[in-house]
Amino acid sequence: MNLSDAELERYARQMVLPRFGGAGQNKLKTARIAVVGAGGIGSGAIPALAAAGVGRLTIIDDDVVDTTNLQRQPIFRDDQVGGEKAKLAADFATAINPFVEATARNCRIDAENARELLENHDLVLDGSDNFATRLAVGDACVGLGIPLVSAAAVQSQGQVGLFRGRPCFRCFVGDAFDSDECDNCADLGVLGALTLTIGAFAALLAIRAIAGMGSDAGKLHLLDADALAWRAIGLPADPACRTCGAAPRSG
Repeated sequence: MNLSDAELERYARQMVLPRFGGAGQNKLKTARIAVVGAGGIGSGAIPALAAAGVGRLTIIDDDVVDTTNLQRQPIFRDDQVGGEKAKLAADFATAINPFVEATARNCRIDAENARELLENHDLVLDGSDNFATRLAVGDACVGLGIPLVSAAAVQSQGQVGLFRGRPCFRCFVGDAFDSDECDNCADLGVLGALTLTIGAFAALLAIRAIAGMGSDAGKLHLLDADALAWRAIGLPADPACRTCGAAPRSG
């Protein structure tokens, strides 16, 4: 797929990178990424993905904008309180970059509809706020063979990982969290800048994965905002995992 003159000018600072170039930009242009959650994580990831030139974004969220969201979700405004997050986020993405096609899916993703919502995408970026949704997304990605970038932030702690086959997200958290009940920022609080940082880092992992810039799977990146320190840890595969037990190991 050829890039137009306007696109070549827009993406010039990316394309000059030796490991990215025109090939990487074309991979982004043809990519289809599903973003689960247009909240704090999504507010960091969606602008970064759209600005980078990801050709098609699907934004999945069943929530509406609340005043309490505005502290960490700057893709929304005061006059949009009560509006559908998915549609508003899709409009924001196309306003940033007219070369991006953004589709809103105003629905809640769960184990029953995850495969239908996520199929035909090249990567999924999950910034949802409960384990039931995260596990449904992770299980569907394994079944569909789609790479998953999973990101979370609460209080002053953030984490991001790329999962590609085995180990999977369920290897990381286990089966104990197949429930909507978990700690979230509504209960524990969160720094707004932290969610945006984690969302942007998740977008970076997604862009690297699409453009073929490295093998980042099987590692969890942790940010301690109190100590201003990043660290990465390897994620072992669970030999008894009921989701990815027969899937190939990450590479």
